[in-house]
This record gives sequence, structure tokens and C-alpha cells, in this order.
Amino acid sequence: MSDSRNVSLLTPLSAEDTGASPSRISGRGVQSVEIGGRLLATLAKAAQPMMLRDLAQAAGLTPGQAHAYLVSFRKIQLVEQDPVSGRYRLGPFALHLGLARLRNTDPYRLAAEAVVQFTEELELMVAITVWGTHGPTIIHVQESSNQIHANVRPGGVFTVTGTATGKVFAAYMPWKLVEPVVQAELRTAQKGWRGTAEMAMDELLATIETVRRQGLATTIDRPVPGISALSAPVFNHTGQLQLAITVIGPTGKVDCDLSGPHAAALRAFTRRLSTELGYQPD
Repeated sequence: MSDSRNVSLLTPLSAEDTGASPSRISGRGVQSVEIGGRLLATLAKAAQPMMLRDLAQAAGLTPGQAHAYLVSFRKIQLVEQDPVSGRYRLGPFALHLGLARLRNTDPYRLAAEAVVQFTEELELMVAITVWGTHGPTIIHVQESSNQIHANVRPGGVFTVTGTATGKVFAAYMPWKLVEPVVQAELRTAQKGWRGTAEMAMDELLATIETVRRQGLATTIDRPVPGISALSAPVFNHTGQLQLAITVIGPTGKVDCDLSGPHAAALRAFTRRLSTELGYQPD
């Protein structure tokens, strides 16, 4: 929550493989293209160039089937083959396609469009936040059909120490950017300002490690009594934190259990957004 100051062929590519939402894909496709896509997806996931036998097995094909596709892919430079080892890897045209996708992807528009359906599914408010001059800054709020009495609006700023969103930024942003904001908040907490957490720095650092381990942050009845939230990170193709997605609602409606349905839905949603931005986890 906010103290507001001022996501039948042999086996088609799954949504997990491609980062696409199954609901977006319908209609009759071309089987050979989809089978070839499995080969490309396998190469994209591979940590190193692959032998034909291993590549075919991973894609669910015979070596003969895989080789026919690879010949065509080599002609258009989607795939290249090492002349010495004979192993296959993605080619220069695959790089051009990836770069074109990145150039034409607006992460904020992508997130804003995706949260519309996500909000309807959860029937909770969803906020999109980026790191701004004064800390985690709200850029979009998607209201649910259920009105939530909370002061969350675009342009508002979440505290780092007192909100789920802030803890996500503290966990994944460079500490040199976060620390000055944290220090300022800890000083105001000592003066009794509402919305800032009364905690020592070592307690905050322990919380940050917990957020990194769990992949999301939660707050219950803080900073506004009766309002709880879950927040998770969205990463870009370089592995840097691009934005945070926060689910907000009445404490009785938000399941803050890290193994509960809201946490699972949020993790899946932010993972899909990250994948669409080119993020590849280690």
C-alpha cells in the first residue's frame, strides 16, 4: 500500500516457453513453423552451442527432422553451425529480430495494457511503479470494480521502508540509489511521521534479503490500517529492475500468504512481463 506523498502438433510452444499469454493466441496455425519454433526456443535456452542429436532430443524430434529445419534456418541466418565442432547456435538474424523487438517494446505501455485484465481477475487494485527522483513513483493505477479507500494515484510516491512496493525497489535497485531515500525515511520515522516504518537499518537489510529470496514483498495493515499489498519486480533484458507491480486491497480480501493464490498470480504475471521485455533468468 502507499503512503502517497503529494501478465495439435507434436507439442506446441507453451506460454512459459514464449512468454505469451495463451488467451492471446487462437486460430489455426502452420504446424511446420511451430515445430521449427521449438528448435529455436531450445537454442535460445541453451547455455552453449548444441550437437544435432541433443538439440533434436530436447525439441522432441528425430535428428533427421531437426536437420531439415536447421538447413533452412541456416539459409536465412536464424541458425549457424560451427565449422569445427558441428554444433548449432542462434545466428545473426535471430539477434536482429531480438533487437527489433526490444526497440519496439514500450515496457510501460505493455504493463498498463496487461494490468487491465489482471485487475479484473483479482478484483483488486493494481499499481505500476518506477523509481523516480524521490523514490518509488506511481505511474499507473488500475482500479478494480470494488472501490478501495486508499490514497493511491499516479504521481504519488511510496515509501521504501513502509510499503511492499518500496521493499521491492530496495531489494533490486542499486543500493547507492536507494540508501539516501532510506536514510531520510528512517530519520522521519524517528520523528513519528505516518507511513514510514520504525525499524533499524539492520532490520531493513534483513527484510531486503527475504524479499530477494521470496521474489515478492508484502505489507499487512501498513501504512494504512485495513489495507494490505503484495508487490513483485519486473526485469528488462539486461536483468535490471524496470518497474514493480503491486496488488492492493482490503486486508480481508488480499491473501498475503506467499504460497497463496494472489502471490502465485502476481509471480506469474510479473514473470510473463519480464519475459516479454527480454529477461532471461539465470
